[in-house]
Amino acid sequence: MQTIHQIIRQAEDNYIDNPVSISKYVDFDMHNTIETIDAYLNSKHISGSKDSLGRDKPFFNIVTAIVNVWYRATDIDRKDIRIMPPSLDKTAHAFVATVHLHQWMKEAKFGTFLNDWGRSLARYGSSVTKFVEKNGQLICSVIPWNRMIVDPIDFDVLPRIEKLYLTPAQLKQNKLYDQEVVKSLLDNLETRQTLDGQQKDESNKFIELYEVHGELPLSLLTDKDKDDDTYRQQIHVVAYQSSNNKGEYDDFTLYRGKEAQDPYLLTHLIPEDGRTLAIGAVESLFEAQWMVNHSQKNIKDTLDLASKLIFQTADTKYAGRNVLSAIENGDIMVHDANKPLTQINNSKADISAFQNFSTSWQNLAAEITSTPDAMKGNTLPSGTPYSLGAYLGAQANSLFEIMTENKGLYIEEMMRRFIIKHLKTKMNSSNEIMATLDENAIIEIDAMYVPKEAIRRHNQEVKDMLLNAPQNPMQSTQTSIPSPYQPDVAEAKVRKDMSSLGNKRSFKPDEINETTWNDVLKNFEMTATVEVTNENTDKQAILTTLSSVLQTVAGNPAILQDPNAKMLFNAILTETGRISPLQLSTAQSPTNSPPGGDSGALTELNNINNGKSTTSAT
Repeated sequence: MQTIHQIIRQAEDNYIDNPVSISKYVDFDMHNTIETIDAYLNSKHISGSKDSLGRDKPFFNIVTAIVNVWYRATDIDRKDIRIMPPSLDKTAHAFVATVHLHQWMKEAKFGTFLNDWGRSLARYGSSVTKFVEKNGQLICSVIPWNRMIVDPIDFDVLPRIEKLYLTPAQLKQNKLYDQEVVKSLLDNLETRQTLDGQQKDESNKFIELYEVHGELPLSLLTDKDKDDDTYRQQIHVVAYQSSNNKGEYDDFTLYRGKEAQDPYLLTHLIPEDGRTLAIGAVESLFEAQWMVNHSQKNIKDTLDLASKLIFQTADTKYAGRNVLSAIENGDIMVHDANKPLTQINNSKADISAFQNFSTSWQNLAAEITSTPDAMKGNTLPSGTPYSLGAYLGAQANSLFEIMTENKGLYIEEMMRRFIIKHLKTKMNSSNEIMATLDENAIIEIDAMYVPKEAIRRHNQEVKDMLLNAPQNPMQSTQTSIPSPYQPDVAEAKVRKDMSSLGNKRSFKPDEINETTWNDVLKNFEMTATVEVTNENTDKQAILTTLSSVLQTVAGNPAILQDPNAKMLFNAILTETGRISPLQLSTAQSPTNSPPGGDSGALTELNNINNGKSTTSAT
């Protein structure tokens, strides 16, 4: 059996030097593809910045703008992620779990993770995410592709290898690492390098490590031959350096052990069959970018040549001279007497032909990546109807809706595999949590809490009144007689008292039973779902539609009494995608004060769902 160091060296050599065949006519070099993507994103030619004559080659970057469009069009925010109830009676539990989830996302900077992840997906089409628990916290990160060594065809078939570069201080601070091995490594410091061995900087205080995760033979941990056929999920952190003997290496193992699950998750905008790396915005434009650069180089060379004075002569001593090279080098031409010296006609050629050729490739790039002018924010040609621009934008955006949906599915998998499990370990407490809610969430929570709170307050007032009533019946007055319960008045008073908190709500477990959050959510299976929103819809058209609906209803409110008219009205609201007809049925009266929050809200919610609320209005 191979050692872990031999497995790493073989995997790295195959990844860098051996492309794979996807089909008869298609070879795929994943490493070279990623290097090309990085070069184009940084406006660098993969063939060098100068041509054979030493002239600068311009880079007419068309990929960055397309990447930015993909990035914006597939964006998902934290507010789109919620815990959904499995049944109606678990609505309050799901709401509280969502509050916990949003608080964790804020503390863990999950919004920053989503932005980094979205940008990586737009660039490469695929992205590797990593979830690791450290000091009781779940750390979410996006691993750069230039630090990963994986199988180009199937991400899960071989161990996932990540290159790390740590300082001596970082190595010494990590108590999981074998400090004797750390001490040996510090005697042979190396600089940070790319996978090709190119130095990233001039610092010599970084140690190159390999972190390996995967299903590996148990013998790599036990060093016993009998365990060669038994496989377990493992983690290894190792290093190796060339030995003095050619072809040999000094191997170091800093850490090895079992782990519960693989921390990596491969995600795609649109997965590609037979490839670990999907096709992102940049790779889709490889050919178009090359041809646009070629056209711009021809334009530049033509203009440069037209700006020079070029002469020709019959002097035989100039035979075989490279005239263009002499011009570029600034050589002085000297010729014999009585030899003719005439100027060459080097006026500007037809530049428009080059421009048209370049434009055709840019148009093709827009078609391939579904980014017409309307999507990129460019001004449409004069005379183009607005409806046509909106239609083209909507058609192009349909592809991004699929990509965004795929992102939502991957977020749900992240929640299911990593985040919710970690969240449950943090709920063995009774700490109060504060949440900032949107209008729909406020309506939802108040619909459950305010009526019960109004009843509770009324019953408490009645109880206090009866307990404080005079003992002598002859001394009783009208003031000791409880007034009838009036729901509208009581609920309005509750909302008025809570209005100072605006859109904030605070929650804590039931203080009477001294329960924890785990007790509150006992037997509740949290399942996260992502409400994918289309942020690139035509908002002006939606506002126009809603304004027309509002004017119609305001002019004739009775029209909604007609079942057919109400059906059409609900269909219009549903089609806009901004307001659900169900929201109208739960909306509060405009005379009520703005809803607020109270720390006792969760107690009533728990009672509602657990059947403990037996109080009623007296």
